[in-house]
Order: sequence, then structure tokens, then C-alpha cells
Amino acid sequence: MGKKIVTFGEVLLRWSKDDYQRLMQGRKFNGNYGGSEANVAVSLGMLGERVCYVSRVPQGGIGNACLNELRSWGIDVSHVVRGGDRLGTYYFEAAAGLRRSQVVYDRRGSSFYSSAPGMFDWAKIFSDADVFHCSGITCAVSQSATDATFEAVRTAKEMGLRVTCDINFRKNLWRYEGANAQKTLSELMGYSDYIFGDQDEWEVASGVPQVPMGHMMADTELDVDAYRRYFDKMHQLFPNCREMMLGLRNQLTTTHHVLTALLWYEGEMYVGHLYDIYPVLDPMGVGDAFVAGYIHASEQWSGNPRQCLDFSLAAAVLKNSVSGDFNLITEEEILNLLEGK
Repeated sequence: MGKKIVTFGEVLLRWSKDDYQRLMQGRKFNGNYGGSEANVAVSLGMLGERVCYVSRVPQGGIGNACLNELRSWGIDVSHVVRGGDRLGTYYFEAAAGLRRSQVVYDRRGSSFYSSAPGMFDWAKIFSDADVFHCSGITCAVSQSATDATFEAVRTAKEMGLRVTCDINFRKNLWRYEGANAQKTLSELMGYSDYIFGDQDEWEVASGVPQVPMGHMMADTELDVDAYRRYFDKMHQLFPNCREMMLGLRNQLTTTHHVLTALLWYEGEMYVGHLYDIYPVLDPMGVGDAFVAGYIHASEQWSGNPRQCLDFSLAAAVLKNSVSGDFNLITEEEILNLLEGK
């Protein structure tokens, strides 16, 4: 187990229905804890890393239950701040047939919504840490949460931590006065040593049109040279970033996906295996599994970008087999997939 990895974001309560029911159907909701940065934390914990998750949750039973859930997966929550009125939630309607999934957020006014600079003792939190992970979602919640995020990344850089960033653009969240997704995400990426995103997210954050591609199939051949040129341009925009990953997923049906990824590593381009995944049990948190897998792999196999890409992609593939937001998969299971076991 290496040095501490710190993640920062809003933990959420996810409400969903059984048997692919619509939100308007039935009377029963199932509750699961999640949220991008919490998903990354739990996945890293499953991989044997020492992880500290930082957030703000309310006092009382719901806040206690949320922290107990994270503790049960070995996550250090000692730096979570208590305060505010309620935990943020979201309602998830699973995709079925030709019907797309649907997410309805209820985060405005949550405890994390009113996070602000000065609430978190970042110097103490980072004192024995090596990596800080954040995402664009924290900046989409509110202006004060954005300010708290930038306080964290600046302190992390000053203290010599490696900063990893998931662009995580969520169009429906950028609602507060003065919100500017491209400007804010671009600035956040400027502090980052490693950036993850899909094609749409890279385009939103950089303002540079994505590489054109039709519907990816299991036999699709990617234009690697076009992607190399694209990420050479990204490196000009974000010169601090030495490692950039692009996730590519095509949802053929609700239970049949095609998934791969590309890694730009210090000027070289690496292409992952193209996985044909069927059946997909739960696609939520696949990107978070990617990120956690890469952070872990880069600690275990530093300087081996091929191994890091293969491992993180396999971690994401296996997440499709796990219900809920957390990727409850071990390193041994990921290596078994890579070894054909």
C-alpha cells in the first residue's frame, strides 16, 4: 500500500426502481450511495489503496449512514466536514429496449452545495498524500463548491501532489448564476497531470471539435493518427498534463455495449482492446472505474503506459457486471481478465 490518495466531491443518495420501471411507476424506491469521486474512492479501496475521501455531509442519521457506508469499504472519512441541511440525491431510471436512461438531480441546497474555501484543512489533508483526484462535477454544483475545488487543486500543486481530473461534464448541473463550463473546466484541467474524458467532454472543455467517428462496432478500426494529432493539440492547451485518456463507448442496446479507450502518454498514443460487452448489468460508474483503475495502475506499474491502459480499461469493463455505483472488483479479478482467465 503506497501513499494516501485523496478524492474530493459530493456523495449522493441514488434512488431507483426495480425491473426497469419508470420513475412514475410503482411505489418503491431502492437507495444506493454513490457520486463520481466517492465511486473512485471505493474502487481504489477495493484495489488495496489507502484512500481519504473529503466531502461535506449533514449532521444526523443520513449523514452518519452515508459515512458508515464509505467506512465499510475501508475509506478514511475523518476529514469529511459536517454541516448543511441535507444530502444531495439523484433519481435514476434505467434504460430499457429503445428507451434511454434518465437522471433527475436534486442537489441544489445540499450540504456540499454550500461548500466553500476555508472549510477544509487541505494542508493537513495532503500532508501524507501523493495523489489528489477531483472532477468537473464539483465545479458544476455551485460557485462556492467551485471555489473550494480550486483551493484544493492549488494547494495540492503547491505541495507537490499529482493531480488527476475527470472532466465529468454534466450539462444539467451548470445552472448557477455565472456558470461557464468551458472556462471553468479548462482552468481545472490546466492544473492536472492526468485527465480523463469522453469525446464530448474533451470538446466541451477545450473548445476543439472532436475527431469525427461513426457508430463504433466490435470490428471498428480507429484513426489513431487523427487522435494523436488531437491530443498533441490538447497538450499545447494543457502543457502541465503528461497523460490524457479518452474513453469510447457505443451503446448498441441497453444491455450490449462496445467499449475501448485511448491513452496519450508523453507524446505517444496507445490504443486499448475493443471489448464487446454483453450483457451489461449496470453501466453507472464505468468512467469512475476507469479513473480508479488508472490511478492504481500508475502507482503499481509506473512508466508502463500499456499496462496502465489495459488495467484501467479492464476495470471499467468489469464494472458493467456490478450493480450500483461502486466498482466492487479486486486487482486479482482484473488481472485474471487480462490474462484470459
